[in-house]
Amino acid sequence: MVEDNQIKAQISPFAIRKGEIKTFDGQDGYVSMNQIVHKIDIGHITDIHFAILNLINEFEFMTSRQIYQMLERKGYEVKSQDKLNNKLDSLVKCKILTRYYFTSDEGKGIYRVYCLEKMGKYLLDTREEVECKWKQSDNTKPVAMIKKRLSGNQVIIAYLNKVKAFDSYIVKPTLNAKTLGKVFKTSGGCVKLKKNGKCIQFLFEVIRREDEWQKKFIDKMNFYKDFYDNFVTMDSGFESLPQLIFICEDDRHMAEVFKEVVTNKIEIGKINLYYTTDLKQNSDSLKGALTEFVLDDETRKYKAKTVELKLLD
Repeated sequence: MVEDNQIKAQISPFAIRKGEIKTFDGQDGYVSMNQIVHKIDIGHITDIHFAILNLINEFEFMTSRQIYQMLERKGYEVKSQDKLNNKLDSLVKCKILTRYYFTSDEGKGIYRVYCLEKMGKYLLDTREEVECKWKQSDNTKPVAMIKKRLSGNQVIIAYLNKVKAFDSYIVKPTLNAKTLGKVFKTSGGCVKLKKNGKCIQFLFEVIRREDEWQKKFIDKMNFYKDFYDNFVTMDSGFESLPQLIFICEDDRHMAEVFKEVVTNKIEIGKINLYYTTDLKQNSDSLKGALTEFVLDDETRKYKAKTVELKLLD
């Protein structure tokens, strides 16, 4: 597998591209449960296949590279990306998983996206310790929603592998906007860092340049403002105020998002807002991955500044 610091991409693979659509790359036809049970009985479907199902059940959409990284982290001996891809192919052929890729005006995407199929849910439902909430309509989600999930996955995996203070993660944290009476989810997940008695939680909101992204961002920020303005200890399970971080497509997009915050007066008084991009997660260290915009006293203009957090060492 190519290491993060060997990736030379100039544009995030999870950025929105012009004219982009989701293309089915799964298996047509019918597969019976008896056929699948037979494959389990003869050892063609093993514990590592169930581990793959558990991960995709947890993260909803994943690339094969993300699956590989998480399996390694959980102690499975995957050996190589090719061997993992063979296992994924067998699960797709059995209609336990399905697969998509993205096509746009720029051509065909370079990676595949995996998600559960009906047979996968049936198998997970046989495991008492697993709660599978998958429903068939989940696979109809649009390109922007899937790419937000993939971007959030990458950030969680980066913190898990590169930050010594990493403690835990939540893929889909749920927050409560009390005044508006709205329960909403953070699109990029949450990580908890803990070191020498100090603890901080990061909420990641992924922003993509989808149609009307500015309006969608402002609407979501109103929920966040409600949550933060009315926060008390243990709201939505948080002991203290979590730090909100926007995951943008690139540096220019960070500035565009910041402009929306300022011009629409949707700052959050209790915290500073931090920004990052997909590609910043590929560095060996995340120490310089966060940015904030500060007002220069001399020029009276805002400028980007790297955030220094010791917990990210």
